[in-house]
Amino acid sequence: MANPEGIGMHASDIRLDSTFGLILVAVLALLAVIAVPWFWDSWKWRRTGRSVTTVTAVLLVVLSMALGGNMIGGFFPTLGALIGTSNPAGEGTNGEGGLNGGGLEQMKDYNRDRGAKGLGSTFHLTVLGERTGLTRDVNLYIPPQYYDPAYEGFTFPVIEWIPNYPSGPEVAGSGYKLFEQLDAAIGKKLLPPSVVIIPDPTGVPKVGHDTECVDEVNGAANDTYLTADIRAWALKTLKVNPDRKSWAIAGWSSGGYCALNLVTRHPQWFGIAASVSGYDAAWIDAETTDIFKGRKDIADANNVSINLAKHPSPVDLLAIAGDKEGNEVASIQRMNKAALSPTTFTSWIIPDAGHNMNTFKSQLPDVLTWIGSKSATPRFAGARKVTVSGEVKPWPLPQTGAKGALVATDQ
Repeated sequence: MANPEGIGMHASDIRLDSTFGLILVAVLALLAVIAVPWFWDSWKWRRTGRSVTTVTAVLLVVLSMALGGNMIGGFFPTLGALIGTSNPAGEGTNGEGGLNGGGLEQMKDYNRDRGAKGLGSTFHLTVLGERTGLTRDVNLYIPPQYYDPAYEGFTFPVIEWIPNYPSGPEVAGSGYKLFEQLDAAIGKKLLPPSVVIIPDPTGVPKVGHDTECVDEVNGAANDTYLTADIRAWALKTLKVNPDRKSWAIAGWSSGGYCALNLVTRHPQWFGIAASVSGYDAAWIDAETTDIFKGRKDIADANNVSINLAKHPSPVDLLAIAGDKEGNEVASIQRMNKAALSPTTFTSWIIPDAGHNMNTFKSQLPDVLTWIGSKSATPRFAGARKVTVSGEVKPWPLPQTGAKGALVATDQ
């Protein structure tokens, strides 16, 4: 087993949440502001000197304010997280699992040793989608009980955790501190021992390519990769339960929208969704571009409120928003009005400091507890045969033209 190691300096090595860094930039900004009037009439080439000192002062003041706001909000721990190029994607994990997790079994003893201490194990790997042909980074958490002899022959429930844009899987460890929270929740029996899969919803490039986890019209089949491909790979590779009530999707911000949208689009595979500061329709802006290419039928088929009304299914949904998050609160109101039986829709409006990661992290223990209250527990594999779709049938999805994308009821 080896930890992924980079060579030289990477964007992920540059911290944006350093108190020392903030103080340093603030001091430089103050000195630059003082330098503007101090040297105003002293430059040999006055126009050039005045311009350079003024621009430098402005840039340093803006940078110090941005760093301060980032620390307060907890948005981006590193420069790589900000620009979407963090390297390696496995930052914060215990080791490398290889393509499709081919090296995981070699780490069995290591996992068992950590499990004996009540600690889960985390790995970075890449998964090649059988339907879509997409290959993306995935970080994987396996619970302390995974190789416990007492759980021999058991399969485990799954949480698929969708990172917020423009982050990749690395944000779960370096930003959310998700792995420590999972260990704590499982240790307190608030969450059943669960496998957690954290896929990259975007691929590369990230900047200017916010996929919103949808099958883009004549583009990448992101939805299909995150649902059909990831699920098929997990069932083939990991000790996980195929029952839909054993599968949850969760996320914050854009990841929250992804969770709600993917579960309501594929209720035959997923039974639980949890969203913190998510919304009900893809956020179209300069970063997202036109992923629907003007196709209203595709946009509507990725609108959570519309799907709750048109395709009610037995799924448990949780949506959380801060009381200062106007768009997210409005989305919750629309979804709550649209939700019909047998859907169970739960919402929490909480006091917050705005749309930021600190708000999300404060809710993480309660989110895991809520998922734990809805999720199936580990099950002995030979106890009962469960079909993939169970009692819930897929509803027809429109044709997007994306390679390998799920269409109609071909699911």
